[in-house]
Amino acid sequence: MTRKKIVAGNWKMNLDYAEGVSLFSEIVNMVRDEKKGDQIAIICSPYIHLNSLAKLGGETVKIGAQNCHQNESGAFTGEISAKMIKSVGCEYVIIGHSERRQYFAESDALLAQKTTIALKNGLTPIFCIGETLDERNNGSYFEVLKSQLEQGVFGLEAADFSKLVIAYEPVWAIGTGLTATSDQAQEVHAYIRKEIAAKYGQEIAEATSILYGGSANPKNAAELFAQPDIDGGLIGGASLKSRDFVDIVKTFNS
Repeated sequence: MTRKKIVAGNWKMNLDYAEGVSLFSEIVNMVRDEKKGDQIAIICSPYIHLNSLAKLGGETVKIGAQNCHQNESGAFTGEISAKMIKSVGCEYVIIGHSERRQYFAESDALLAQKTTIALKNGLTPIFCIGETLDERNNGSYFEVLKSQLEQGVFGLEAADFSKLVIAYEPVWAIGTGLTATSDQAQEVHAYIRKEIAAKYGQEIAEATSILYGGSANPKNAAELFAQPDIDGGLIGGASLKSRDFVDIVKTFNS
C-alpha cells in the first residue's frame, strides 16, 4: 500500500481571527494553483479559526485541531471535545505534541485516552512522539520513543491504529533552529516503523505515514522528505508564512 504523503501546518497559539482567515485564504489559493501531486495539505489552527477554515479549505486544504479533551462532554470549563471539533468540519487532531507534554504535563496514559476519543469521533489523530536533548545525548532516545508508542497508542486494535498518523518530533529541534540531519531523522523513522511492524505487522507498518516534526523548512524539506521512511512534515513556524508552507507542500509535486 502506498503511504500518504502529508504536510501538516501547526499554527500553535498564533494569529487572531482575521489574520488566520487571511493567511489560510492565501494558502488555499496557492495550493490549488501550485500543488501537482496527491500529497495532503493540512492546517491545524487555534479553535477560533476551525469552522471558517473548514468552509474555505474544501478538498484543497484539510483542517485539524491542535488538541482535544479526553472525555466526550461534561463539566470541563475551557476545554473542547473531539465531537465539537468534528462538528465544524475538522478531519485531524494533533495529540501529544511536545509542548502539551512539557507545559501541560500530559502523560502517555492521558494521550491514549485522547487518541481513543478522537478515533471514536471520526478524527484522524496525528500522534506525536519525540526525545529531549538530554535523551538524545545519553543515547536513550530509542527507549523513550518505544515507551511513548507502547503506552500511548500500542493499546489500540490494529484496525484503529491503522487510522493514525505518527509524527516524530525531536524536542531539541523545535523552535531552536536546530534540525536533525536527514540521516538522523531517517534512522528514527525507520526505527518507529520497525516497532510498528513488530506490534501490528509489516503491512500496517508500511501503510503508516510518519511525519518529521523538527523545524522543517523550504530549504531542508526536499532532503528530509527524500528519505525512504519520512512521509512528510509537521510544520511549525514555516506554516505561518504562506510561501514557505506551500513550498514545503510542493516538495512532493510529481
